[in-house]
Amino acid sequence: MDKKVPFLDLRITDDEERQDLLTAVDRMFRHGRIVLGPEVQELEQEIAARCGRKYAVGVNSGTDALYLGLKSLGIGSGDEVITTVLSWIATANAIALTGATPVFADIGDDLNIDPASVRKLITPRTKAIMPVHYTGKMCRMSELMQIAEQDDLLVIEDASQAFDARYQGRTAGSFGVIGCFSMNPMKVFAACGEAGMVVTDRTHVYEALIALRYNGTINREECIEVSLNGRLDTLQAAILLERLGRVGAVIQRRREIASWYDPQLAGVVGIPREEAGQEDVYYTYQIRATRRDELKAFLETRGIETKIQHPYLMADQPAYRHLPRGEFPNAQQLVKQILCIPAHEKLSRDNVDYVASSIKEFYKSV
Repeated sequence: MDKKVPFLDLRITDDEERQDLLTAVDRMFRHGRIVLGPEVQELEQEIAARCGRKYAVGVNSGTDALYLGLKSLGIGSGDEVITTVLSWIATANAIALTGATPVFADIGDDLNIDPASVRKLITPRTKAIMPVHYTGKMCRMSELMQIAEQDDLLVIEDASQAFDARYQGRTAGSFGVIGCFSMNPMKVFAACGEAGMVVTDRTHVYEALIALRYNGTINREECIEVSLNGRLDTLQAAILLERLGRVGAVIQRRREIASWYDPQLAGVVGIPREEAGQEDVYYTYQIRATRRDELKAFLETRGIETKIQHPYLMADQPAYRHLPRGEFPNAQQLVKQILCIPAHEKLSRDNVDYVASSIKEFYKSV
């Protein structure tokens, strides 16, 4: 099969974009402020404004955004943080690295954390809820914020996959006491390496983050808390600043691709659904498929690259099997069905139709 449909295409194929990025990097080379240069501060201001927050702090990855964000809120040993059982392992690791315990909640059919499951898991040790806006779809934040208010809990948004996603007129990262983003090359708003951001309205949290990302120091010399080097490179900030103006078009294209898939795949496999008030960014287009592994293998024979994100629930990872087992029957069922098909912004309509027709062909033959 000569036809190939990659899951992602990270090449910079647009000549104008490539030149703009090279120009941005050249400006950094010329001013020479390679560490925490002016592009970092400019990017932080732009992201804070875009998220409707007072502050943003650039860090060197989405994992650091979560870890340093938790530390800035004083979360640590003896605390519990309720999060979804379905996410990349960085979510649980960030919690555990503070000394706190991740407590895993079930998911709904939208693959996001189920507020009803969260309610059942709250104990006197619960300090925070960390919802993950999985696949670029925002969680049911109104319900989660109500639970948090009733029980005096912090909300930390893991918005790693959901930059610029919307829920009831508000953007990802605008609900919790902090919002955390990943901007690595796979994301919709992507650097050309690792990058992350934390947004907040609280001055003391902002000040704590500024120290924590620089080995817990103030004035770059006096260490007030044990931390690590989590600074955002000026290089990546320069690239992200240049790409910020294009991210809206990237998201619109991904939403268009989703709109091409939807009518072709509805009734064949489970497809993503947008509820009223939601605007997804389609970090991935995740289908729910019976005979998932057979479908994946069939699509590979057709030159179509797919991904399973993620094949293991976090509670089933070896590092977390020692924790008390929760109840997440929906997640245990859905994790065997989920499959991401190509949905990146460089796909052509012909490629989308080819993927959809191949999926339908598989189910006609079985």
